[in-house]
Amino acid sequence: MTFSIVARSTDGTAHGVAVASKFLGVGAAVPAALADVGAVATQSYANLAYRPQALALLATGMAAPGTVKALVAGDSGPVAHRQVGVVGPAGDGATFTGDACHPWAGGAAGDGYAIQGNMLAGPEVVGDMEKIWLAGDDGSRFASRLLAALRAGDLAGGDRRGRQSAALLVVAKGMGYGGTSDVWVDLRVDDHPDPVAELARLLGMHTLYFERPDPETLIPLTGAVADEVRGLLVRAGQDDADLDEALASWAGIENLEERVVPGSIDPLVLAQLRAAG
Repeated sequence: MTFSIVARSTDGTAHGVAVASKFLGVGAAVPAALADVGAVATQSYANLAYRPQALALLATGMAAPGTVKALVAGDSGPVAHRQVGVVGPAGDGATFTGDACHPWAGGAAGDGYAIQGNMLAGPEVVGDMEKIWLAGDDGSRFASRLLAALRAGDLAGGDRRGRQSAALLVVAKGMGYGGTSDVWVDLRVDDHPDPVAELARLLGMHTLYFERPDPETLIPLTGAVADEVRGLLVRAGQDDADLDEALASWAGIENLEERVVPGSIDPLVLAQLRAAG
């Protein structure tokens, strides 16, 4: 009924889950992750207790394969119908598919990832997801790499019943809003005719509003740039004599405060300011 990828970033600092299904609000049931510990996806007559149990086991130092075995061994419910994928802070991921899962059902796992799905159009869903994951890198952001793998499964046919929901969860120490949370990305599309595409649109918005700027792209607020920015801010009603304060005030109103760096301006912020002016 669902296909997902659970993975760890190349540098080991982030963990995440991307999932899609013909199921209402799949993001509320399948994914869970804890920074520096790991991530889990529970699906196919999902046992939601797997989520805290898996993270607790990983936190003790148990590897992903052992964690999956422990989850299944301790399940008093219909294990033959269950499916689960787990990735820890190091080593291979692990996946389990019960013998009674609706076909096509199966998974694949390797260093830092686990991919699984049930009631799929065919094995190519998992195969294409794995191919795209292994061919990618984190240079374009870990969340985007996860989403690319999910999109590959969607394009390969995904859930054979159709489309309804999708979700993306990524965690890393201090990477949440304002540096006060470990939840880097938490996006859900609960009911939509093309949920994976909609998830991609939301991730683009998340990148603009909540990602921190690349220091190498920052433009010094001096000379002609400073004059232009000041003029645009005045037109926007921000006439504080301190340019940094005026820019920070405008950015806060526009929900771009994560991209504010005193003495400089992010090119994306400048583009938004120009568009507003």
